[in-house]
Amino acid sequence: MGGPVKGREAMIAGMNPRPDPQPWVFCTGGPLQADALATFREEEGLSQILPLDTAREAGHDVSLPMARIVLEVHSALDGTGLTAAVSGALAEAGIPCNMVAAYHHDHVFVPEGDGERALAILRRLQCEGA
Repeated sequence: MGGPVKGREAMIAGMNPRPDPQPWVFCTGGPLQADALATFREEEGLSQILPLDTAREAGHDVSLPMARIVLEVHSALDGTGLTAAVSGALAEAGIPCNMVAAYHHDHVFVPEGDGERALAILRRLQCEGA
């Protein structure tokens, strides 16, 4: 595996969007869950991204399950343009998205019902950027 990719065009061309079959829910409050995909401490409290079943069992609002699409490119933390390109392409199609950047990859969360359409849009974006 090579190092982080920094250039906008290279990040888009190499993003290889991959769907995650697990539905996820953004939650607030409650204790920290061991199977949380991600957590963030905000002034208002703890936010967690939980598997749908865990969120349901913990009594969280599960009315907006999200599909996760992993962008497999190892995007550089100081790279520019990938988030804008992805969120812009989805916005043009009327698909809301929440982007979560981790160390190695970026993760796109869209409403579960829009997952397949979002994946197709991102694959098309990758082909256009290649």
